[in-house]
Amino acid sequence: MDTDPLKQYRYFLKDSIRKKIVFQYIWVAVPYRMEWRYGLAAHKVIALDAGHVCQNLYLACEAVNAGTCAIAAYDQEELDELLGLDGENEFAVYLAPVGKIR
Repeated sequence: MDTDPLKQYRYFLKDSIRKKIVFQYIWVAVPYRMEWRYGLAAHKVIALDAGHVCQNLYLACEAVNAGTCAIAAYDQEELDELLGLDGENEFAVYLAPVGKIR
């Protein structure tokens, strides 16, 4: 499997898969909101929080017979631009498409 994150992201969003996605969660971080409280540990806490929330998404999907796949390999600049984020003070950290399982 190719380990290039951009190729993986584009593969995941190819037409055959995109048609099965009902909606997409995208986690965005604003580090300043964590840095005042957690200092140097803020970036670790952001990653942990995103992971915990995503784990709950997996549990919720299972409960309604849906599926998800957390993605951390994507083109950072492309996604930030798509969302209108500046990429420095606010940026995407995680995304997870959700779709119905047959």
